[in-house]
Amino acid sequence: MDSHKKLLLANKAWVQDKLNVNKDYFSRMVHEQTPEFLWIGCSDSRVPAEEVTGTEPGELFVHRNVANLVVHTDFNLLSVLQYAVEVLKVKHIIVCGHYNCGGVKNAMGRKSLGLIDKWLRHIKDTYRLNERELDSIQDPERKFERLVELNVNEQVRNLAQTAIVQRAWHDSNMPFLHGWVYDLRTGMLKEIAQMSPGAQLEDIYMFEFDKDQKS
Repeated sequence: MDSHKKLLLANKAWVQDKLNVNKDYFSRMVHEQTPEFLWIGCSDSRVPAEEVTGTEPGELFVHRNVANLVVHTDFNLLSVLQYAVEVLKVKHIIVCGHYNCGGVKNAMGRKSLGLIDKWLRHIKDTYRLNERELDSIQDPERKFERLVELNVNEQVRNLAQTAIVQRAWHDSNMPFLHGWVYDLRTGMLKEIAQMSPGAQLEDIYMFEFDKDQKS
C-alpha cells in the first residue's frame, strides 16, 4: 500500500474513534474556534504541537516555520499573529523551540544551503548578540542547546516588539508571551522566557497609539 493511502486510512480510524466517544465531536467545531493559545513552533515533524501539549482540535491556533522564528518582515507570521490576537483574542502566545533543531544547527555552521541561508541569518544574528556567552561554552552540544534557548528568548522579544502585540497590551492587557523548549529525548517542555502584558522594552521598540489607530 502506498504510504499516503495509509494516512487516509488512519484518518478514517481516527474519525471513528472520536465519534465513538462523542457523536458531536466534529459538529461542535464547525461554526467557530475559540483557542486560548497561539503556538509558534518549528516545522520539525518530531514536535507536533497538539501531541506534546495534550490539547484537542480547537484549543491551539498554530503557526510553524523552520526554527520557530518571529521575523518582522514575514507577512505569513504577521497575518497569523494579527488574526490570533485581534480576532481570536488569544490569551497566551507560545514560542516553542526544541533541542537538536536542524535550523539552529545549520545556522551555527558556514555551509551555504541556498535560499534558507537568508532565513537562518536571523539565528546567526542571535548568535552574534550573545557571542561572548556562547563562545565561553566549551562543550559543543551544550553550546548548541544554549543557542536553541537563546533563539526562543529572542523570538519572544521579537513578538513583544510588534505593534500587534503592543496594541493588544494597550487595549486589553493581553496576551501573555511564553518561550518554551521541547526536549526530544524526554518529551518534556522547559520554560525559557515569559513576558507579561505591558512589559518594558527598550524605548526604540515602544509604540504609542492613537485611539482609533490600527496595528
